[in-house]
Parts: sequence; structure tokens; C-alpha cells
Amino acid sequence: MANILLVEDDTTFATILENFLKKKGFEVVVKYSVKSGIEALRNDTFHLILLDYRLGDGIGLDVVDALRRQGKVIPSIIMTSFNDVRTAVKAIRQGVFDYITKPVNPDELLMVVNEALEGKSAERITTVSRIREDNADAKDLDFVEGTSTAARKLHEYIALVAPTDMSVLIRGESGTGKEYVARAIHQMSMRADKPFVSIDCGTLSKELASSELFGHIKGSFTGALNDKTGQFVEASGGTLFLDEIGNLSYDVQVKLLRALQERTIQPVGANKTINVDVRVIAATNEDLLGSGKFREDLYHRINEFEIIVPALRDRRGDFQQFVDFFVMKANNELGREVNELADEVDEIFNAYDWPGNLRELKNVIKRMVLLSPGSRAEASALPQEMVYVIKNPITITDQVPSADNPDLRLHSEAHERKLILDVLQKAKYNKSKAAQMLNIDRKTLYNKMEKYGIE
Repeated sequence: MANILLVEDDTTFATILENFLKKKGFEVVVKYSVKSGIEALRNDTFHLILLDYRLGDGIGLDVVDALRRQGKVIPSIIMTSFNDVRTAVKAIRQGVFDYITKPVNPDELLMVVNEALEGKSAERITTVSRIREDNADAKDLDFVEGTSTAARKLHEYIALVAPTDMSVLIRGESGTGKEYVARAIHQMSMRADKPFVSIDCGTLSKELASSELFGHIKGSFTGALNDKTGQFVEASGGTLFLDEIGNLSYDVQVKLLRALQERTIQPVGANKTINVDVRVIAATNEDLLGSGKFREDLYHRINEFEIIVPALRDRRGDFQQFVDFFVMKANNELGREVNELADEVDEIFNAYDWPGNLRELKNVIKRMVLLSPGSRAEASALPQEMVYVIKNPITITDQVPSADNPDLRLHSEAHERKLILDVLQKAKYNKSKAAQMLNIDRKTLYNKMEKYGIE
């Protein structure tokens, strides 16, 4: 029986959720603050964490950060009542499994909870996901190639680099399908019959990263009760995919560079080195060199060939293919027969900017299909915050000063927001370059983007 930690400061709502989950067979421990939630994680073992986004003494992500510092990996689900999907997207980027919006739909909650727990049983909450697919079908990869110019260029690059043994750096926003690209390269390579090992570097604490990558020997540090085989050895002969490589600490970057250059690794606490034969594919959603935290020599070592995965907003020519594909998959998985979208749904889909890219589109469609008992999906089955954003497009630029509203501050903010957007487009969303063009540092740019709701 799964044990769930629920952190929610609304006592009435917490009681409702607790009773609902217990009726579904779960054990539930309820805490009402960030502090008490973190304390519970120290004292008990949980299979899932259900978190309110905004709590009295902080936000739910504070609990996620504390979990990571403890070296634990447990799927977390964020609940938010804010009409801004970007909050949820940022949470997912920080390692949250999924999000749901308030008021919580019971069917949706149960679906997301079960998905998270099923992921646990499939070892999704471990820091490493081993995937061995000798004859993988694209239908199982939650991805459609597409026919747009951007799609054709992407898959031409995949086909070009796959047969080589070059290290590949895949860049793209969160949710664009970077792991799909890595798997596709592996499956088209000479290493296709060997392991494909995927590591989410964002879940690796500084203390555990070296052990996870290179292994350790018994007694090499506190908690090292047995010898551990590192993932370089696990991927021997195959491909090692390092997702969000920018999260690795400087010390681990030094060891990784040595492993790539010398094709040897040294487990933590060991005196001898081990020869390894591994192709490394890395992925990131940030400007590694611009961050100032990533070694330039390692960057050039992993970037023998670069592939940029376009954002969904840049693939509008493929958009309907993705919608049809995800509807088909959701019908198969949920036993539904949705074959038509209401005109309002199409209008909302086309107007929305999809900051979470393909991952967000897939999740929205799956929930829409779940909440559509008939053959036609209506706008009422879409997330409320998504409909709200489209129907109420209130931004700073809408608050144009006039004789009736002569607010000088709005003049300044509206102009500044437009300038930042224009420069980001010219810099092709390279934030380091945009900051240089604006003559400000990256931190200032990030603060202003957050202030003006720019993704």
C-alpha cells in the first residue's frame, strides 16, 4: 500500500483529500507547512508527495529542494490555484513529476497519482532509468517526426550523426523531446543492440553524482554498505544519455572530462581505473557557457555535434499531427473514443503559446480525453488556467497609458517588456546574448523576464 505525504495548509481541503485518498486504498500523512513536511521526510518513508504550491511558510518547491538535499528521489505532485501554467512548468523543470490545478478534479487527481506510483514501480523514481529497446517503435516514444522544415532538418541531423561515434549535445527548451532525439540517435547507431542508459543529472545531488556515474566501493563513504557499479559501466558498449548536464557540480565535471578523454573511470574510493567504451549524448535547456558554471573544455568535448530541438511554437506546421497522435494514444490508454475537438478547443490550442512544449501538450490532451466521456472534446475539459489565460489576455502591454490612465510607470514597463521580447527574438532566445545586447547581466534579465511573465 502506497504511503503519501500530503502538505496542504488549507485544513478543510486537506481533510477532503485525505479522506478521498484513503478511500482509494492509500495511506496518507498530512502536514500543514513546509517545515513540518520536511521533518516528516526525515522521519518516515513515502512513495509519493502531494504538495500545495503556496504554503504559509514557503512554497511546495522548498520541500522538493529539501528532499533533494537529503539524497532522496520521490515523485512529487504540485497543486496550484494560480491561473498561470508557467508556475507548473517551472516546477517540472525542478524535478516535480506533474501538477494539477485547483479546484482539483478527483478523476484527474487519481490518474496523476497512479501514474506517479506506476512510474515508481518501473524505477522512475530512481536516479537512473535504464532503457534497452532493440527494436523500438516510434509509437512507443510519445513523439511524431512531423513534416515541417524544422522537423525535416532535425531528423536529417539525427540520421547524419547517428552512425558515427561523435559526442552529441542536444539543446532545447524543457518538454521539447530531447530524450527522444537521444534514443533515436542510439537506435540508428552501431550501438543499437547495446544498453541505452539515461541519467537525469537534475536529480543527482553533489554527494551522489560521482557514485552514480562512476560507482563506489564498500566503505568509501558513509552509507556505502556495498560495492556499486557506476552507470558508465552499465552502459558499456552502448550509449550514456546525460540529461540536463548543466546541473553537474564543478568537481563532477572534472571527473567526467577525464572519463571522456581517457575512456577510463575510477570508482569512488577505488585505487584502480576501469576501461569503458561508451558514447555520450548530453542535453540541456540552458546556455552552458553563458551560465559561468560549466567548464569550457568539457563543453567542447561533449559538443562534437550539436542538435537544437525546436520549441513547439516554432513547429506550428506539425502541431495538428501532434494533437492527433496524442489523442490517439490517450484513447488507447484510457479506453475513450474521442475523435473530434470542439471549435473552441481548436481556437484555444492555436492561441496558446505552450511554454511546456510537447510534454505540456501531451498532458493537456490526456486530461482532456479523460474528462470527455463522449466522442467530442469540449473546452470544459481543458485546464481552467489555460482557458483563463486565453480568454483574459491581460498583460502589462494591455495597460496602455492614456488620458484616462496617465501612469508614467506603465509607459516605462510596457516599453521595457516589448524591448526585451524584441531582443530575445533577435538573439533567438539565447539569454546570454540577449543580456549582452541589452547591456545588463543575466540575473537582471531573468528577474525582468519573471516580472513581465516572459518565458
